[in-house]
Amino acid sequence: MPAPEEGEISLAEAAYRRLRDKLIMLEIKPGAPINDGQLAAELGVGRTPVREAIKRLEVDHLVVSYPRRGTFATIVDITELADVSDIRELLEPLAARRAASNASADMRAELREVARTISGIDTKPRDKRELMRYDLTVHRLIYRAAGNPHLEDTLIRYDNLATRIWCLVLDKLPSVEGHVTEHVKLLEAIADGDAESAGHLAVEHVRSFEQAVRSVL
Repeated sequence: MPAPEEGEISLAEAAYRRLRDKLIMLEIKPGAPINDGQLAAELGVGRTPVREAIKRLEVDHLVVSYPRRGTFATIVDITELADVSDIRELLEPLAARRAASNASADMRAELREVARTISGIDTKPRDKRELMRYDLTVHRLIYRAAGNPHLEDTLIRYDNLATRIWCLVLDKLPSVEGHVTEHVKLLEAIADGDAESAGHLAVEHVRSFEQAVRSVL
């Protein structure tokens, strides 16, 4: 089942998703102050939904609050790369295998459609951050297809942290098309119900991400 559109969810949830993705993509810079009034005006909502969203973003380690100082976007700590990758190497293949085994027919069709879209993205130049949004979309789709909301929530959190690290070094990378198009075989394996291949491809994808980041540090 597709994720609900913003019109179908609460204002706090909509604010949370939009702020989360701004923080992940570094559109809100690491260390930048978080002003709930300014953000409410930008998002076209009241301060209460934004404040609720900020509380959730603290749990996600995307913002941090200091007494008498205020709230700020967290710094992207490259030294966390190994720890984040350790967790993702265990959980990403689990999600991929579960998705291959449990995905509904409609979900498998959606996986195939996304695979077809991604297979053609290298036919014309694209902005690197646009490509990273494909990466986020694919991972969130796989987590949803796995059918375990606790696993989904955990993996979204760690994928978000990994994506912030990726975005920090994005301009140093010669290309990200290859990283994104790696998803095609993974999505196809899941859609085909090949749990073993899906798990193998998922862990290789995490490892290639870490290697790419380390190559430019």
